[in-house]
Amino acid sequence: MSTKNVPYFQDINLAAHSDLNNTAIYTDPKIMADDILSISIFTIDPETTSLINQVAAMPALGASSASTIGQQQITGYLVDKNGEVELAVIGKIKLIGLTTYEARELLRSKVREFYNEPSVQVRFANFKVTVLGEVARPAAYTLPNEKVSILDAIGLAGDLTIYGKRENVLLIRDNNGKKQFARFSLNSSELFSSPFFYLKQNDVIYIEPNKARVAANNAARSQTFAILGSAISVLIVLITRL
Repeated sequence: MSTKNVPYFQDINLAAHSDLNNTAIYTDPKIMADDILSISIFTIDPETTSLINQVAAMPALGASSASTIGQQQITGYLVDKNGEVELAVIGKIKLIGLTTYEARELLRSKVREFYNEPSVQVRFANFKVTVLGEVARPAAYTLPNEKVSILDAIGLAGDLTIYGKRENVLLIRDNNGKKQFARFSLNSSELFSSPFFYLKQNDVIYIEPNKARVAANNAARSQTFAILGSAISVLIVLITRL
């Protein structure tokens, strides 16, 4: 296997300091139906808001270890098909299409009708990205941070194996019910200016195997067939001599 495509960002000059002229602009993700939001409301007297802050734990897929995927419990409010969440005392509030900052400001205005000077926190509890293919730990990862880049996700998955195609990485995104596809190269610094550099909820990254992986699998399969053929031949010889 040639090593020329293995190093990342080969076009960056390491001999001297260099700045990228264009870098990706981060935009806050929007709240969508079926998102789970972590909403916390605080006042001077915590007992007065304890009822609002009581929510049920919901099961969600997440990476539980380096080699297994298990059911994790996520605590939060489910955004229903109408884009609303329902809080005790406060009632239903429509949050779909808002950022978590905008949702926080809206909730704060609603909570002020019941409590004095409340503090409100809102964040995604199920911000999930999936990394598949030639990585050390392919899995669906639930992340606590909304600002997640392609490199962050690949790092969580343990980086590409030596058999992964670094020059042809596929990203799959659900955009208003339609699938959107983008390809990029980890060998080029152009990745940093890609509009897909920062990930959205439920993005999928697929690392395609290279020819060396295919050849290795074929060699292993051929070796298995050869061993089975030899064993069958020996068995036939033994049977004929009985």
